[in-house]
Amino acid sequence: MTNPFENPEAEYLVLINEEKQYSLWPKFAEVPAGWTTVHSDDRASCIEYINSNWTEMRPHSLVQQMNATA
Repeated sequence: MTNPFENPEAEYLVLINEEKQYSLWPKFAEVPAGWTTVHSDDRASCIEYINSNWTEMRPHSLVQQMNATA
C-alpha cells in the first residue's frame, strides 16, 4: 500500500486550523474537526499554495500573545 500523502497524481486539499497552521490532506479523506479547506488541486499546486501562504510558523495564539505584550 502506498502513502496517500505522497501520490503525485492524487487530488489534495489544503486545510487550515484556528492557529493558522496548514495541512496537506488527501481529497478522498474526511476533513478532521477543527480544520477548514482553503484550497484544492493536485499535490504540487497544494504544496505551492502552502509555501506561499504559510509564512508564520508560530501558532496564531502565540503571535497574538507576543503582540499584546510588546
